[in-house]
Amino acid sequence: MKYQLRNTMLDILIRIEKDHGFSNLLLNHELKQRQFNEKDERLLTEVVYGSLQHQMTLDYYLSKFIKSKKKLDVWVQPLLRMSFYQMIYLEKVPDHAVIHESVEIAKQRGHQGIASFVNGVLRSLQRQGVPSLTDIKDPIERIAIETSHPEWLVKRWAEMYGMETTAKMCRNNLEHHPLSIRIQPLRTCREEVMQELKESGIESRPSIFSNQGIIIEKGNIFRTNLLKEGKITIQDQSSMLVGEMLAVESGMHVLDSCSAPGGKVTHVAEKMQDQGIIHAFDLHAKKIKLIDEKASTLHLTSIHAQKGDARKLASKYEKESFDRIVVDAPCSGLGVINGKPEIKYEKSKEDIQRLAKIQQDILNEVIPLLKENGLLIYSTCTVDKEENNQVVRQVIENHQDIYIDFSFRDELPKELQDAPGWSGEGLQLFPQDFHTDGFFLTRLKKIR
Repeated sequence: MKYQLRNTMLDILIRIEKDHGFSNLLLNHELKQRQFNEKDERLLTEVVYGSLQHQMTLDYYLSKFIKSKKKLDVWVQPLLRMSFYQMIYLEKVPDHAVIHESVEIAKQRGHQGIASFVNGVLRSLQRQGVPSLTDIKDPIERIAIETSHPEWLVKRWAEMYGMETTAKMCRNNLEHHPLSIRIQPLRTCREEVMQELKESGIESRPSIFSNQGIIIEKGNIFRTNLLKEGKITIQDQSSMLVGEMLAVESGMHVLDSCSAPGGKVTHVAEKMQDQGIIHAFDLHAKKIKLIDEKASTLHLTSIHAQKGDARKLASKYEKESFDRIVVDAPCSGLGVINGKPEIKYEKSKEDIQRLAKIQQDILNEVIPLLKENGLLIYSTCTVDKEENNQVVRQVIENHQDIYIDFSFRDELPKELQDAPGWSGEGLQLFPQDFHTDGFFLTRLKKIR
């Protein structure tokens, strides 16, 4: 098909909007199938993510150029969004190329009338430029449109954290975050991997979150053999804190109640020198395969992955069976909007309330399985207090033998000890703090 690159962009955006597909999975699939050159791969990724991240802003601009209320075909709005994104945000892509290919795609998918409509809208943008957002007087609405976050979400965060933190968080969700990786310490060391990265032309620096962590500043890690050789795995720095804060030792019995896709549990196995037993569960059978594959790639044998509902694990084990427990709970994912921008348009208040109930149920179920003096890490990749602080407070009230073990703060690097997201329930990392995922964690300890 002619204009394959932009047709692929459009197909992905349609599937995300209409079929609720995941942007990262769809992009990875297309990149493997199409085998574009490196330059086109970058443009495809940039336009898909950019059009999603700025979707509400683009729709606001589009509304100034489309006066008719005539219903458009399902592909026209995404085509105009991605065209606007390229013309407004990308300096190296010439407007004439965007307009020409968009009009040709409109002819392919529709007819001459739609092509003329697309041509008219894009040429109007080229002539007139975009309207100012300062005309939006309401501050919540302005942040929502400027940063493409739903108004209810901006209002909710402003009530939880204040306008300044909310505005920073929303703006940061539009920025590029560097990829981070974790070395497998039983097969290599950080210095060796960083040297190999350097020789491959990849710029990197050590992470302060974990002595296994490396931040990729520039270059494509997927073009090296490090992943295939099991020397590294991809993991956000914030997630590495779970393995670091669990304080495991070789030979322990560990439970990971919600384990897929396996990033945290493999880190725990590495910290245990792969000696001991780790029972890893996930609700979905197909995700067990992901845990097994990751463990196999990293040459780890102490992980036993099984299908199981974390809310029913008490029936499988005796009380006080485990030295350590990880509850990386299912959550709204509002902390990973940067990498999965479609999340912000799909989640609702009702989702958050439903998930908070599940989170409490999981904790109430697994806490009896923790040994005396045992440690439990509770974590989520969200920034919502109802899923984090309120859940922890409720669980502490329900279990007199559990308390928040704040000594974990002293074990963190100085920068994290001074992070602004500390509360009486644990540490909330905002995405703007360290350019990581928005992530919450706390450590609970069992007493008699």
